[in-house]
Amino acid sequence: MSSNKKTVILLLVVAALIAIVPLFALKGAEFGGSDDAGSEMISEIKGEEYEPWFTPVLETMLDGELPGEVESMIFCLQTGIGVGIIAFVMGRMVERKKWTDELGEDAAERKRA
Repeated sequence: MSSNKKTVILLLVVAALIAIVPLFALKGAEFGGSDDAGSEMISEIKGEEYEPWFTPVLETMLDGELPGEVESMIFCLQTGIGVGIIAFVMGRMVERKKWTDELGEDAAERKRA
């Protein structure tokens, strides 16, 4: 097995351990979001309950909070759009490199002729 394959496998195992170990090591722990942690910290510092500056647009339109499944769906949609944009840009960069390499080879062949 090549060195690169060993490195990739090792990194995949480490990433899986980072994701799985806290679930078993911290039984009964609550894994809250950063919004909740930030609100609690602000309340501790100021000594009064944190009051958000505005309510999310969709919550205002629906007159209530979004169900968790809908929030997850919207988050996944945002992730998919972001990944699509990144993949498109990276593909363009690879194609540009191929084209410039081909043009460079053509120019070198013309100089030789």
